[in-house]
Amino acid sequence: MPRFEMQAPLDVTVLRSGIPDTVPGRTVNLNERGIAAVMAGELTAGETVGVELQLPSMADPLRARALVKYQDKLRCGMEFVGFTEEQQAAIRDWAKAAKLESEKDVTEQREGKAAEAKTREERTSSTRAMNGRKPDTKSGEAGSAEKPVPKAASEAAPTEASSRKWLTGPWSIILLLVVIWALIGLGIFWWRWNRSWAELESGLDNESAVATEKPQAQVSAEVMERLVIHRVEPVYPAEARRSNLQGIVALDIVVGRDGSVVSMHALNGPDVLARAAMDALRWWKFAPYRINGEPAVVETTVAVEFKR
Repeated sequence: MPRFEMQAPLDVTVLRSGIPDTVPGRTVNLNERGIAAVMAGELTAGETVGVELQLPSMADPLRARALVKYQDKLRCGMEFVGFTEEQQAAIRDWAKAAKLESEKDVTEQREGKAAEAKTREERTSSTRAMNGRKPDTKSGEAGSAEKPVPKAASEAAPTEASSRKWLTGPWSIILLLVVIWALIGLGIFWWRWNRSWAELESGLDNESAVATEKPQAQVSAEVMERLVIHRVEPVYPAEARRSNLQGIVALDIVVGRDGSVVSMHALNGPDVLARAAMDALRWWKFAPYRINGEPAVVETTVAVEFKR
């Protein structure tokens, strides 16, 4: 499947020691099956991560789970997992637009080169015509005639005239418009790039502050179950199936004021099942638990079952 170059901010979230850790980066290329990127921190091949990036064709950021398939220092390749049809369609639409834009640029470059070659040919023909013209003579006194124009002067005159025509013709206006649009586009790109990084850094600071805030109450699992508004089912690991591992994994989690899971740790179960449960649970979303009408940070317990 062809890849398309894309330079954009990227947010990768990985679960480490039961706490979500966000690593910023920048994309290199993208298609509907995966993404290549340069990250600000090292990832590990084989681990499941959360990916968030902004496509030009989508109003909201694209959020998806991915599996790290390749890692070399800060370069990595990730394969999307559990992609929805809507997400795949959004990337396909973006890829078509990127391909058309690339073909348009190539066509414009060819047309520009052809026009430049034609202009050079016209200048050369004009210079040759001027060099081959005989000097005029004026009628007057007997035996008098104008001296022939020196060859160097006759060659310089059409060249200078052609240069002035090139600088004052329609091509000068087109060149000026291209430069102006390029400067405007560069300014917009630079502004959006800096704003994206500022938002990314702000989000990291806010997440760190929430993670260090102590829970205000211990809430029962039954009460928090009624507040779940978005649930992600865990992926049964292949190695667990081969080993016939199954059972219920209990996790102690902390839910932030906005209803997101900010930290967790497994209370029982094999490590392979605990990691799979935490990978799914970090995407859960709860309606905020309120104390005296105000959203609060709370601690609760969640049980995830694995069975063949």
